[in-house]
Amino acid sequence: MSSCSASLPPARLCSPPLTSSVFSMLDTAAEQMMVHKDFPAAFETCNIGLDSLSNMELEDNRCAEFKAGFCILGIQALAEMNQWQGVLSWVLQQYEEPEKIPAKIMQMCILLYSKVEEPAVMQEAARVWLHCPANSRATGFGTVAELYLLHVLVPLGHTDEAVELIAGEVGSNAFTEDQRQTALDVVEEKRQQNLEHPLNPGNSPNSETTVSSQGAVTHKLQAMLRFINRKLLGSGSFSLRRVFLAAILLYMLFFRLDPALPSSFIWISKLLQLLRQMWRAMFAPYYQALTQSKEL
Repeated sequence: MSSCSASLPPARLCSPPLTSSVFSMLDTAAEQMMVHKDFPAAFETCNIGLDSLSNMELEDNRCAEFKAGFCILGIQALAEMNQWQGVLSWVLQQYEEPEKIPAKIMQMCILLYSKVEEPAVMQEAARVWLHCPANSRATGFGTVAELYLLHVLVPLGHTDEAVELIAGEVGSNAFTEDQRQTALDVVEEKRQQNLEHPLNPGNSPNSETTVSSQGAVTHKLQAMLRFINRKLLGSGSFSLRRVFLAAILLYMLFFRLDPALPSSFIWISKLLQLLRQMWRAMFAPYYQALTQSKEL
């Protein structure tokens, strides 16, 4: 039976001595994680703390918060040990069913699997969680819905399900009317991208992406240089060194370019080529006229 309607078995409340003991373990796990960077020890401490809470009444806010704290540290420890594949199964081991997982832990899991480019892992668990009526009243429900939409459904290309989510009961509980319209616009844009740029097996996706990216960078840089040229020359305070310096700094800041990386050489070369082109276009007529006047 779904936990949305099932009643919990009788259990003991968190007593003051237990609260003190559990808090001490939680503090120890945090210290092992943040200070000593001993991730296996931190994970083990989290498991011990969770075992001590297994028979406690989780409706008691103190016990529920302690359990969530151990799970959050445990997720971080697994990620640090590069064992992220087991995060969801470990969380489900603690909460038994997806709909029982607290909103903040569900958010953390969605972001983790999105970061490692495995959003499909969270699709079923997040769908079940969002469609549990009891969770619609939980703090963070809207954030879970937003993350599920943007980091699971849209990246996977499940636009039809995304539209149903937004237009359905989940969307009405999670979003305002303006937010729903914005979400629909995002999904429609993704749908159009899928239609306009289907993957062609005969071509290299990486090659096409690189060419497209280079073209976009070239256009942006040219527009940037033209803007600088208009501003500086129009103000009558032109300095060639300042133009080049401003262009280089803006380019590196805008594209987060690290000149020390070998992969940056091609972009620096392209920048130099563009600057030379701009030089010839902007100043060649001036120097030709100057040379002719001297010859006369």
